[in-house]
Amino acid sequence: MKVSVITAVLNGADTIQDCIKSVTEQIYPDIEYIIIDGGSTDETFKIVKKYKDKITRVTSEPDNGIYDAMNKGIKVATGDIIGILNSDDIYADKFVIEDVVKTISNSNVDSCYGDLVYVDRDNPKKVIRYWRARNYNKERFKRGWMLPHPTFFVKREIYERYGCLNLDFPLAADYELMLRFLYKYEVNTVYIPKVLVKMRTGGTSNPGSYTAKAVLENRRAWKVNGLKYPVTLLLKPFSKILQFVNKGDL
Repeated sequence: MKVSVITAVLNGADTIQDCIKSVTEQIYPDIEYIIIDGGSTDETFKIVKKYKDKITRVTSEPDNGIYDAMNKGIKVATGDIIGILNSDDIYADKFVIEDVVKTISNSNVDSCYGDLVYVDRDNPKKVIRYWRARNYNKERFKRGWMLPHPTFFVKREIYERYGCLNLDFPLAADYELMLRFLYKYEVNTVYIPKVLVKMRTGGTSNPGSYTAKAVLENRRAWKVNGLKYPVTLLLKPFSKILQFVNKGDL
């Protein structure tokens, strides 16, 4: 199976090299690496060009935000499986893509996901939060559960069948996509019980606080998919507290 990895970036000179290396150093041999740059004005593009022999496709042009950039990558991807790794993120080890392919192949599923840790921006070995995704249970969506989007790998045919990220959700397009795929259309998935991605705190790919606007977008995600919004979703902010409990250096 070919795996397409998409990196969306805008003025990410401080972190893009680590991100690129975490992809190009994967031991899995069949990776299509796509970088979608939103027209950076810093040294991002200069750094990207250093790795041009290991990057399949680079696009640099203005876009309508990070989710628009992701969609651009998804639409040109040719891999059997698609994963998205933003410029502040790095794969936890060189076996991530191999583990993903083995899991999807052996389990005969259309998607998979794993754990994510938030790490100090200047010291990726220092864990700030641990997002343990846990085994999939559809009913957990009703209690505010969400899997870490950067760890979500999906077969390209699923995007072709059910669509890309909805740009009407500037804060929660990733949540709406996963709700649509997993809850509404019941795309089969499996949990890989290990950390797949390290996400730096304070970056563009880092989620903001659970604001009133985010709450409204999460609620609207259920509505646009013809689903009844569960009252228990109001507990979602409290589910994040446990992410601060299990942490340590990696």
